[in-house]
Amino acid sequence: MEVFAEFLAGIQNEEHRKRTDEVLTWVSTKFPQLKPKIAWNQPMFTDHDTFIIGFSVAKQHMAVAPERVAIERFTEKIKEAGYDHTKEIIRIKWKDKVDYSLLEEIIEFNIFDKADCTTFWRK
Repeated sequence: MEVFAEFLAGIQNEEHRKRTDEVLTWVSTKFPQLKPKIAWNQPMFTDHDTFIIGFSVAKQHMAVAPERVAIERFTEKIKEAGYDHTKEIIRIKWKDKVDYSLLEEIIEFNIFDKADCTTFWRK
């Protein structure tokens, strides 16, 4: 995924870089209809020019940003997966496994829920 190459190269910690690359590659493979792009210096995926999910990295975790509606809908599953969250992001600590089934549910929800959305963000 050449679109993310510069972002990934900027991640100093090799393990964090590998994990981030793994997650971004998984999204691209699982949802080939989504368009990968960098916006606000973060990798994200869109569908018909509407935001579906974004990612960022911090010292202690990878942040997953699916928009507030998705976090509210999946709060219990996020907690069950052992992840911390705010109203806008889910934090996956570097030492934790990625719950790909949860990510898949969240992405599928956003694709379905935003099928008729004509703006980048939900209104």
